[in-house]
Amino acid sequence: MKFRVERDALAEAVAWTAKSLPNRPSVPVLAGVMLRVTDGNLQVSGFDYEVSSQVTVEVQGDADGAALVSGRLLAEITKALPAKPVDIAAVGAHLELVCGSARFTLPTMPVEDYPALPEMPESAGTVDAAAFAAAVAQVAIAAGRDETLPMMTGVRIELSGRTLSMLATDRYRLALREMEWNPDDPEISLNALVPARTLHDTAKALGPLGGQVTMALSQGAAGEGMIGFAGGTRRTTSRLLDGANYPPVRSLFPASHNAQAQVPVSTLIEVVKRVALVAERTTPVLLSFSADGLVVEAGGTEEARASEAMEATFTGDPLTIGFNPQYLIDGLANLGAQFAVLSFVDAFKPAVISPAGEDGEVLPGYRYLIMPIRVSR
Repeated sequence: MKFRVERDALAEAVAWTAKSLPNRPSVPVLAGVMLRVTDGNLQVSGFDYEVSSQVTVEVQGDADGAALVSGRLLAEITKALPAKPVDIAAVGAHLELVCGSARFTLPTMPVEDYPALPEMPESAGTVDAAAFAAAVAQVAIAAGRDETLPMMTGVRIELSGRTLSMLATDRYRLALREMEWNPDDPEISLNALVPARTLHDTAKALGPLGGQVTMALSQGAAGEGMIGFAGGTRRTTSRLLDGANYPPVRSLFPASHNAQAQVPVSTLIEVVKRVALVAERTTPVLLSFSADGLVVEAGGTEEARASEAMEATFTGDPLTIGFNPQYLIDGLANLGAQFAVLSFVDAFKPAVISPAGEDGEVLPGYRYLIMPIRVSR
């Protein structure tokens, strides 16, 4: 194998592929990225039996072939190279990389020991890349991080006709995003539970490419289904989580509210960040709403306290409610709007944060539910 390639194209392809490689691979070859040159195209791919990534780059190919090298090491090297064309050649059990006056020799791993990448499942439809990336970011923040509860670490994708819905929850908050997409079958009705980290990284990488992302889906037995995403020259597949017993979380959104507040998003985020400086990790910030506006306060150890007042439009009986400050900031920061509407039943039931226009009208598409923390005052 021998080829020449532009530095930026190579670095970007290797970085994207290496990102999904396991930190502690079950077998050494899974820590590698496969470089395969065929007919002037370089395929850079990685696979850990759960997630596969593949990107195609145009190169000047002198000799077709394949080589398997450490993904993380190659990513670090290609990122640090000078801005000059890169010459790569497989020589015996090594890979030689030359860029300007920089020369690297890397050991290779046996290509024949590397597992074959899974085929892309059957296409289900397409969605706008940038809109999809923004929507995934809004939802993925609410997914759980606790690997002992794998179901909670996923984003539930619901495909129903022309509506694509995504839900995620870690039991303390719940995010729901609905958007339009272009299904291959207008009558489609499918659900899939996708690992949140994989979905977020994939959407983030495909979003800036623009155009359309193809979503492909195959349903298997519990935990055996697969989802695939393709955009530009990149494609990713991931095994699905077992979502057979995913709780009916949509029912957590209250059917009505007794009080409602409209607040400027950036101001509230700044105020919560300032006030939370005195709060311990498990200490909530208190939001006290009344006709006069909003007071945000928090108390920490050794009598440290903070409070700050800000403008807010409020309807309903005066209300004081406590939230985890980081969960509150996460929800506000991902609204994608200048104003937020906070809807309350009472101080002990979940509150719903929605994006709003300047007129206070709630904008459709996104809702973020957050559980309150009971506070004794």
